[in-house]
Amino acid sequence: MFPRPLTPLAAPDGAEPLGRALRRAPLGRARPGLGGPPLLLPSMLMFAVIVASSGLLLMIERGILAEMKPLPLHPPNREDAVWRGTVPRPGRLSLDAGDSDLQVRQDVRNRTLRAVCGQPGMPRDPWDLPVGQRRTLLRHILVSDRYRFLYCYVPKVACSNWKRVLKVLAGVLDNVDVRLKMDHRSDLVFLADLRPDEIRYRLQHYFKFLFVRDPLERLLSAYRNKFGEIREYQQRYGVEIVKRYRAGAGPSPAGDDVTFPEFLRYLADEDPERMNEHWMPVYHLCQPCAVRYDFVGSYERLEADANQVLEWVRAPPHVRFPARQAWYRPASPESLHYHLCSAPRALLQDVLPKYILDFSLFVYPLPNVTREACHQ
Repeated sequence: MFPRPLTPLAAPDGAEPLGRALRRAPLGRARPGLGGPPLLLPSMLMFAVIVASSGLLLMIERGILAEMKPLPLHPPNREDAVWRGTVPRPGRLSLDAGDSDLQVRQDVRNRTLRAVCGQPGMPRDPWDLPVGQRRTLLRHILVSDRYRFLYCYVPKVACSNWKRVLKVLAGVLDNVDVRLKMDHRSDLVFLADLRPDEIRYRLQHYFKFLFVRDPLERLLSAYRNKFGEIREYQQRYGVEIVKRYRAGAGPSPAGDDVTFPEFLRYLADEDPERMNEHWMPVYHLCQPCAVRYDFVGSYERLEADANQVLEWVRAPPHVRFPARQAWYRPASPESLHYHLCSAPRALLQDVLPKYILDFSLFVYPLPNVTREACHQ
């Protein structure tokens, strides 16, 4: 019923376990043999906090948290937020009491976010961020002034449908079922379009939310979509990936047959802050320490969470979150398991640290790719 605790990734025979390798790797320096960017974790203290936070899940499974008073969905010190009757006040924001799994997940996410974001040196405001990180953040937060909310969109987590909803709420589309190719820029307002004083006002007074997904499932979805269907991505990224990582690729590869391990090797050598948005970690896209989100929804219960958000922002009753198209086949846990078990485990050890904050902050278990699990 409850999410499994975050467990260390098993190392291949003769190799160090992931946790030990991470503890040993010097931060801010390139790792031997990779020739790529440094292992990007905020600090060893931060990593310790993240690992410690996963202990909350063990506490939950053992019933230790059952007697603890749950935290509100909103962070503390938000009593001065001005909702003006458009959005429920924090004290009124609640979940269905019968959905204990969601209650637990939200509670653990809140506790983990508070523990991590409360550490010295972590950003408390978008203006604490370096210019490049702040630019990325503001370009990913969509604004609805009519319904007073901010939505940080994460590619491959139903963001196209959310943009469709925003266009309906703005009166640009008649309904969410209108069939047309989604324009991801027109008729949408981003925080980056506004002046600093306008940005600060909305961050202080509007309801803020984002949706997250299992980090590796999101990567697999991006891989299948961009390298299997989109010629632009095959030419822009696929050609370079094949040239860089495939022996005997030739001078002019098509880029339309990138393998998943080749994609992982590419990610292992990439700086997370400079990644394409479709595989950039959610932490870097939405900066959950610099922005205090009021709700973090899950792709795993997308329709229910999305319609709950629409109720909270008092969207008109006829506006609903679009149903998943019958033809759409999302990356399944079975498909992810197959792809991960087909990839070298040492390669996963290089990729996972880049997404460790997404796993920990949003309560997703690390994958089990032990030899026993992969042969089941």
